[in-house]
Amino acid sequence: MVRDLSRRSDETELMDADDVSYETFRGCLQDLARLNVLSLGYRPTLGFLESLRRQGRLDLGRPVEILDAGSGYGDLLRQVDAWAERRGIAVRLTGMDLNPWSARAAAEATAAARPIRWQTGDLFDHAGRADVIVSSLFAHHLDDDRVLRFLRWMEERAGIGWFVNDLHRHRLPATAFGPLARAFRFHPFVVHDGPASFRRAFTPGDWSRLLARAGLPEGAAQVRRAAPFRLCVGRIKPA
Repeated sequence: MVRDLSRRSDETELMDADDVSYETFRGCLQDLARLNVLSLGYRPTLGFLESLRRQGRLDLGRPVEILDAGSGYGDLLRQVDAWAERRGIAVRLTGMDLNPWSARAAAEATAAARPIRWQTGDLFDHAGRADVIVSSLFAHHLDDDRVLRFLRWMEERAGIGWFVNDLHRHRLPATAFGPLARAFRFHPFVVHDGPASFRRAFTPGDWSRLLARAGLPEGAAQVRRAAPFRLCVGRIKPA
């Protein structure tokens, strides 16, 4: 059955259930990390950080504080850590996720000596600030009201800027992802949640409306597409 994609779906995803075991949750996250590698999913976020570097915005005379909201398996921050090390940029990286299994899985996959810490909690209760806030495949888990709250929270808490790396709601991936995921033998949760994620995701028009409702001035944040079927929103604050 062809589903209506004219607006965001409110269907639930299996990995968001409260009774998911640690082994199941970790297996799902591991395959999502594998998918991010195959789809070049880290590239938009690293490109945003690179643009900040080229503009000199990361020359702070101290480690750059970067917070990953909804950090999951921690694979994005491990990529950011490697990117910063290659460029000689000192960083302090924090991953925050509501699910307690996330910090455990991320810590197990991360060398202890790296400048990354993992926290469990509701990001809206996080009173601290960061120079840059990033998120990857997190926003589509939120309903519109919480997306608005998320945008306002990032705008308040990020000193230099913020970047949302998420999915583009589109019929092709919503239809084709399930069969492809089965062919690649991804975790059953990924097979189920992938199409649901695309149906829960955003269009450029969605982001334009949400940014306006969040009170951001027109043009303050840039909405850009990235292959394959990513839709990203970046905000660099005036120096």
